[in-house]
Amino acid sequence: MIFQTPTELAAALPRPMRLAGLDLGEKTIGIAIGDPGHHVASPLTTIRRTKFTKDATELLRIVDERQIGGLVIGLPLNMDGSEGPRCQSVRQFARNLAPMRDLPIAFWDERMSTMAVTRTMIEADLSRAKRSKVVDQSAAAFILQGALDSLHRGR
Repeated sequence: MIFQTPTELAAALPRPMRLAGLDLGEKTIGIAIGDPGHHVASPLTTIRRTKFTKDATELLRIVDERQIGGLVIGLPLNMDGSEGPRCQSVRQFARNLAPMRDLPIAFWDERMSTMAVTRTMIEADLSRAKRSKVVDQSAAAFILQGALDSLHRGR
């Protein structure tokens, strides 16, 4: 089931369960995981994209392994808030994933997430090689943390 907000997603969880954040890129899927109390997001891993079925199978393996109850997927809105082709692609990924598993999904505005994470890594003096290994999962954590923070502001 696809929800409009993280609050609706959290309410649909059968009990307090972890959420995962996804940063869906054209070449990779960055994955982050939150704690069961929905307070902190941490980078987890990156999946190198191939074909949808293989990518989804790997993602669902991680969902099962980590006992994840729902997904927050970054929605790459344009700077003016409109949706372009990348948003359509992300929404299609969610629609294709939904029938494979009864897993609640919500979207979160991810504008500037990769840029913000990259800037922070540069300020921390991480080499380009080290940044490239973790930028997608770190962007997923940035996305998930924004959604988790919104849950607590709404309480």
